[in-house]
Amino acid sequence: MDFKVMHFSKVEENEVIMEGVKDTFIRWLIIGPNFAMRMFRLKPGGYTPHHSHDWEHEVFILKGKVKIKCGDKEEIGEKDYFAYIPPNTMHQFINIGEEDAVFLCIIPDKGVKK
Repeated sequence: MDFKVMHFSKVEENEVIMEGVKDTFIRWLIIGPNFAMRMFRLKPGGYTPHHSHDWEHEVFILKGKVKIKCGDKEEIGEKDYFAYIPPNTMHQFINIGEEDAVFLCIIPDKGVKK
């Protein structure tokens, strides 16, 4: 991948359509040789699926308030909070605020559908 600088709004946003998802949108900002950076937007009351997989997540919350479920734990994260989701752990993000929640999620290459 070559050097790249651009505004996130230039990357197409797509609704996440799958079972167990509500009002969730994604932008694939960077798909590099080792990691991918995604930007998620959850409308108020929206959520990602409750799921697990073989790779970790590194998450940084840019806006809003989310309940983060990870294994048997739950925490609240909001602007400027970060979270680490270990591999093979059930997890979910739920927007519990009154505005859109936006967060960055970094995953290793093996989590990218090519």
